[in-house]
Amino acid sequence: MAQELYSVEQVAERLGLHVRTVRNYVRDGRLKAVRIGKQYRIAHADLQAFTGGGDPGAGSAGAPSVEVSTVVAIDDVGRAAADRVSNTVIAAAAGLRVQAIYDEDRSHLKVVIFGDLTATADLLRIVHTLVAD
Repeated sequence: MAQELYSVEQVAERLGLHVRTVRNYVRDGRLKAVRIGKQYRIAHADLQAFTGGGDPGAGSAGAPSVEVSTVVAIDDVGRAAADRVSNTVIAAAAGLRVQAIYDEDRSHLKVVIFGDLTATADLLRIVHTLVAD
């Protein structure tokens, strides 16, 4: 049986991400891929490993697909603390999509998290620990 390979565009569509984001994951080594000519191809097994073992883009029979989006707003945080929180959260966000935005004028950090319910809850515990220090 031949192994199913996906293009970067197909993976981006399945994960709900921008094509450039998927390419960056491949280039950074976060998503395993092979280069065929001038294009990357991602094996089904590698895509499953990247997403935590599920079949991205396809709901399993009987089990609903649950995805969470949350915004964490942190006030009165300095640049150094915001960088520490942002870098730690992004590094710990395996399989999640995370964006951190810092407003230096207001000393305000927003962390936006999209993804699996359990992984998001785990990441929120990390944020809580970092902010509670």
